[in-house]
Amino acid sequence: MMKKLFFTILSVLLCFTSLIAKDHSGITFYELSPDRFSLIENNLPATILIDIDEDAGVSIAAENLSEDFKQVSGNIAQITYTPNKDKLIIVGTKDSRFIKTLSKENKLDTQQLEGKYEKYIITVVSKPFDGVDEALVIAGSDKRGAIYGIYELSEQIGVSPWYDWADVPVIPQENISIAKGVYTAGEPAVKYRGIFLNDEAPALTTWVYNTYGTKIGDHRFYSRVFELILRLRGNFLWPAMWDWAFYADDHLNSKTANTMGVVIGTTHHEPMARNHQEWARNRNKYGEWNYNTNQEVIDEFFREGIERVVGTNDLVTIGMRGEGDTPMGGKEGEDHLY
Repeated sequence: MMKKLFFTILSVLLCFTSLIAKDHSGITFYELSPDRFSLIENNLPATILIDIDEDAGVSIAAENLSEDFKQVSGNIAQITYTPNKDKLIIVGTKDSRFIKTLSKENKLDTQQLEGKYEKYIITVVSKPFDGVDEALVIAGSDKRGAIYGIYELSEQIGVSPWYDWADVPVIPQENISIAKGVYTAGEPAVKYRGIFLNDEAPALTTWVYNTYGTKIGDHRFYSRVFELILRLRGNFLWPAMWDWAFYADDHLNSKTANTMGVVIGTTHHEPMARNHQEWARNRNKYGEWNYNTNQEVIDEFFREGIERVVGTNDLVTIGMRGEGDTPMGGKEGEDHLY
């Protein structure tokens, strides 16, 4: 019964997300035409050009796009750092080397990206560089803007955001072309968009143990979650927190989120970037969760949390509840005493 319910809920989610992830419909075709840009021709994808100094998160998305082409055509899209092919897919932020060059030479209008948040443009540029006939350009106003544009192209060639987590099949194609035009999306109406992995035990924890052989959610697991969030145009996660401690269990969790472009937050009773389990596992050391009687210890606990997230992109929860969702102590109206 539970399995049937799970797949019913998943099916509803799939129907919903399939509507909201792809930004542009009817622009790709499974045949070639001189009037369109060829993404795949006789099972050979176009080459991806990216600045070698591009943000690591954009580079990861480009590598995923390369693998997505393999799922569709049987061949990966080669990634190059120099414009050395007749046709290219150029990806990057507006401040990356190749995008800036195209803008400076008036071959690409990036004005609409200036000062924007998570916005991208996809368009075809004729003769972008010497020896290059034409290129499909994906330019982002910022890191996530570029990432969203890349994953939009993944969907256009037939790779669902759910190809991994829900095993959505990819239909092989010999040829795919895209209509020439200017396609854009952003800025999003909601700044932070994501999910909370709530009540992860026993279902998710068991799956992780069977898959990775670990009793924690480490960066291998979370990188797949981050990829799904980004493919769905999200940018935010409250990690699982019942038995797991995102920050403490694996120091690469936070670094991986920051690299890939996902903002990490914590639940209503995990203030100051400290996980519930960090206190629960050390209750004998820390003592009572009561700010009225244990302020010095709790202050240091909070301070360590903030110091730990310096240099990463986190949204810090500020609240007066904590370990086990218990009251924090103190009295209403006496905040000035602390």
